[in-house]
Amino acid sequence: MTSPRESLYPASPLGVAEPGIATGRDVEWEPLVDYRRAGVSETTIHGAVAWAVGGRGGSLDQGGEAGRVVHSFGGNVLCYGRSMMKPLMMKVFTEVLDQAFDWRQKAISVASHNGDAQHLAAAQSILPPEEHGFMQTPLAVPLIQFGRQVRRPRRWFHTCSGEHAALLAGCKARGWEQAGYMLPHHPFFQAYLEQVRRFLGADWRPLRLARDGCGLPTMANTVGELALLYAGLVQQRDEDWIWEAMQRHPDLVGGFNRLDSTILKTSGGRVLAKEGADGLLGLAIEHSDYPDGLGVVIKIAHGWNAQATWYLARGVLGVLGIELRNPYPLERQKAFLVPGVVPPELGERLGSIPTWDEWDPDRERYLYDWEDYR
Repeated sequence: MTSPRESLYPASPLGVAEPGIATGRDVEWEPLVDYRRAGVSETTIHGAVAWAVGGRGGSLDQGGEAGRVVHSFGGNVLCYGRSMMKPLMMKVFTEVLDQAFDWRQKAISVASHNGDAQHLAAAQSILPPEEHGFMQTPLAVPLIQFGRQVRRPRRWFHTCSGEHAALLAGCKARGWEQAGYMLPHHPFFQAYLEQVRRFLGADWRPLRLARDGCGLPTMANTVGELALLYAGLVQQRDEDWIWEAMQRHPDLVGGFNRLDSTILKTSGGRVLAKEGADGLLGLAIEHSDYPDGLGVVIKIAHGWNAQATWYLARGVLGVLGIELRNPYPLERQKAFLVPGVVPPELGERLGSIPTWDEWDPDRERYLYDWEDYR
């Protein structure tokens, strides 16, 4: 007789092949960035990048044509969109929460925040105290803590607390049960799935559904599908308040020294950026060369790596004429991008965008010929 454990846990430490679902060892990851010490590669960051344009005429549910992937590098990897999908998840409630939320509450609803005081204040303002008990984010400490401060774990410190509070407010506004809002058979998830199908097709379904780190369902998408969804966000930028809220309060979306907040602040309203675990960055880009909207998604093979992703984002945005500079010295070997991260026609332009700034140290090389001193 089999035990419950045998049906829940992996049967082999080497893994078992599942039809239609590739493992990391099956994927043809490509090098995206390599760190070189005096010209010799010491570390190579692998991953995948997809560029997609939106379909003409808008979303499929409005009779528009499907979007298309225009550039793929590193394979069309299957992964979980996780927190990168928050702008799409919140579209379920944009209409019912439009008048109820101020701009700070709207921004924190799509955030993966650091847990600073401003983040907690915005998130806690969404729910009345008597409804705080419905929120089921895991206990957590702030993502970034300064000095020697010590915090005891609280649900509000969790990076997704603003989203969970907004989901509860949205469920109440739509007459849905607040209890069970994290379950995949709750009306919220079904409505969220319909938002995704607006751009991926009415018959689209995820190959796998899993529980995210915050407890909400997360669906498996290919990197190309994620790029199509972000191209759709450009087309929908005037449909609701999500684009404007993220532009108005970028520091609520992530926080101090966070990549998505930095991109939002420096792009002049032309880019919606959102990080996602594990190793994801989504860019919805408004650009004259892509009138139907451009979506670019970066997936780092080994997981979250803000510095390597920053180099890639600088290159991707740079070839489109959007400057992303580094405000802090980068204490590491110099980084070099692989040309395939951008479409071939933009490769020459990529070569003119350095991954370093004048204040970045270059301490790895000797400033004399050591053989002269033998």
